[in-house]
Amino acid sequence: MRTRFLKEVVFPAVERESNGRLVIEAHWNGDIAGSFDALRAVGTPGGVDMATVVPEYTPGQLPLHQLFKSFPLGPTGDTQIDFFRRAYAEVPAFPAELEKNNAVHLFFGTGYPVAFFSAPPLPGLDGLRGGTWRSASFWHHDFLVNSGATPVAVPWGPGVLDALRAGTLDGVMVNLDAGHLLNVQDAAPDVLVSKELWLGHAYLLAMNREVWNGLPQNDRQAVRRAVQKSYRTAGQVMDSSFDTEVEDLRRAGANVRILGPDELRRWRTATRYREVQAARVEDQRARGIVDARAALAAVTSIMDCFAD
Repeated sequence: MRTRFLKEVVFPAVERESNGRLVIEAHWNGDIAGSFDALRAVGTPGGVDMATVVPEYTPGQLPLHQLFKSFPLGPTGDTQIDFFRRAYAEVPAFPAELEKNNAVHLFFGTGYPVAFFSAPPLPGLDGLRGGTWRSASFWHHDFLVNSGATPVAVPWGPGVLDALRAGTLDGVMVNLDAGHLLNVQDAAPDVLVSKELWLGHAYLLAMNREVWNGLPQNDRQAVRRAVQKSYRTAGQVMDSSFDTEVEDLRRAGANVRILGPDELRRWRTATRYREVQAARVEDQRARGIVDARAALAAVTSIMDCFAD
């Protein structure tokens, strides 16, 4: 969904708005730089001009950006994009953190929500208690612990399916599309999901700062216009892509159930996420990231504007 939107909507819009002066030569599948190397690649002089940066992959370089993932629930569709845009507009520490790595933010691409893929039947999230669950996020590890589950870090790949089939792993907490792409539903067919289950990935389309500053003013304005026009349909694409993904999973044999509002509120309570946030912020402060508390307070205030 995200890469297709860049290819079919954002990049052509840049070319149109610049009257053909700017043409993006896109490379996919780690052809030039892998996901975990994207920030270094786009920030290095003479490297790539543009890249999609996933902050979770570089927590040392983008520590404040990790706060985006610290919520169990969040807005969807257009409002999800609005959340990230407000965060960047109202909290200068976020774009400044990216610029410290010699990159300038252009566009927010977002992804699918979190889903729970379970090998044993999972009628509700109360069933996490006592189980062993795989997640890559340290935030989600804490959420699982507070929900009574045991989180483990299993390398992402076929070994996850082997562990599920062997019974050493009960389930996987992962974004919906990643689970489907690995065919996790073959070993863990019970899937609980909702658009509101917050992943918090801010996929940052970023440009090398020297390249951006070297563009004529009219071309920088063309890029900004292209981005603004692309945002008009991004939320609708996110919503329709979620529905398609759910149907595809069901056709693949998964038992997918959409969680209701009361269940989501119980999950939010069970995670004790505000305690988790406070502990993590203090850990960051101990590491010298003194503006973590202020950034969290600002992000929380914005998130609360979108809460039910």
